[in-house]
Amino acid sequence: MKGLVVKNTGSWYTVRTDDGRLLDCKVKGNFRIKGIRSTNPVAVGDRVTVNDEGWIVAIDDRRNYIIRKSINLSKQSHILAANVDQTLLIITVARPETSTTFIDRFLASAEAYSVPVVLVFNKTDTLSADEQHYQQMMVTLYSGIGYECRQISAETGDGVEELRPLLDGKITLLSGNSGVGKSTLINRLVPGANLRTAEISEAHLAGQHTTTFSEMISLAPPTAPEGASSADVSPSGDDRGAYLIDTPGIKGFGTFDMEREELTSYFREIFEYSKQCRFSNCTHTHEPGCAVLRAVDDHLIAQSRYQSYLSMLDDKNENRYREAF
Repeated sequence: MKGLVVKNTGSWYTVRTDDGRLLDCKVKGNFRIKGIRSTNPVAVGDRVTVNDEGWIVAIDDRRNYIIRKSINLSKQSHILAANVDQTLLIITVARPETSTTFIDRFLASAEAYSVPVVLVFNKTDTLSADEQHYQQMMVTLYSGIGYECRQISAETGDGVEELRPLLDGKITLLSGNSGVGKSTLINRLVPGANLRTAEISEAHLAGQHTTTFSEMISLAPPTAPEGASSADVSPSGDDRGAYLIDTPGIKGFGTFDMEREELTSYFREIFEYSKQCRFSNCTHTHEPGCAVLRAVDDHLIAQSRYQSYLSMLDDKNENRYREAF
C-alpha cells in the first residue's frame, strides 16, 4: 500500500496511508544499504510503499530534498525532509546568533536541490538598537541577492499572520539553529499544536533541543480527538495541502555531495559575476581576470558571502564537516 511519511522518530516512521490510516512502520535492514548513503534513508515527506507487516519496502522518486552531512558519520548524509515546496529558515541575530556562514551553507544546499527558501528573522521584539541595525543590514544583503526576507516575533505574534499566505497550499520545512523559535512559531500558526519550548541558556546564549523528531503538522484547524498528534489531522484533498515540517534544531550545516565546479552556481551573485571571468574554470581564489574577486574588492559581493564560498571550497579540499558552521 502507498502512503506519506508524516513522522520520523529515528527508529519508527509514522505513515499516513492513502486510505487515511496511520501506521507505525520500520525500515528493513537490507533496505538501508541499497546505495542510500544516509543516516535516515526515509524522511518526512517521502511517499513510500508499505507491506502488510508494516515494513517500508520502497520509496517513490523524490522531486527534491534538503540534505546535510551527518555529524555522526562524516561520509554519510542526513535528509531533513523530502518533497517540499519551500523552506522557512528561521534566523536570530542574537540569543542565539545565527552565523552568516550557516545561512549561506543552508542556502547553497537549497539551491543545489531546487528548494525555494524564505529567510524569517525572529525575535525582533528582543533586539537592541544595534542588533536591529545589524538585522536590517542582513535583510538588505539577502533581499538584494533575491531571497525573500520577513521579520517577525513569534513570541508576540508580530508579523506571524503575514506568513500565512506564503504557506497556503504548500508543504513547508521549518529549519534553523536550536533556540531560534521554531516551536514557538508553530504554536502561533497552529493553535493546539502545543509544541514544547525552552529558555535560551544564559551561560552559552545557545538554544536547547526541544524537538527531538521530525513531524509533518497540518495547518488545517485541528479536528483530531484530544491527545492525538497533529500528524493525525489531514486537510481535505490530497497530500499537497498546507503542512509544516518541524525538525530538530541543527547546530551546524555541512554540505553534502557538492562538486567544486558546481559550487559557484549555488551562490547567485557569485554565479552572475563568474560569467565575466577570463577563465571558464576559474575558482575565484587567485586567477588573473577573475570578475568575482574584482566584485568582492568593489563591495559588489559581500565579504561574508565570499568567505562562506571559500569555506565550502575548503570542505571539498579536506573532505570534512565543520561543526562550527
